[in-house]
Amino acid sequence: MANHLSRRQRVDRAYALTLASGGFSLASVVLFVTAVAGATGFGLFFLALVAAAVSVAALRRTVGR
Repeated sequence: MANHLSRRQRVDRAYALTLASGGFSLASVVLFVTAVAGATGFGLFFLALVAAAVSVAALRRTVGR
């Protein structure tokens, strides 16, 4: 059975995923800079990078492109 969302639900999901993608991307950049500076390790950077990639993939799936 397919799970069909209403247009409003798709818009809300796309908006939330856009915010999450942007937030994780910004966090990735900040964590990369701090990792290069030696303040943090690269583990958090990779975790944020994976989270950004997953949220972008989910956004593309929601939008259908």
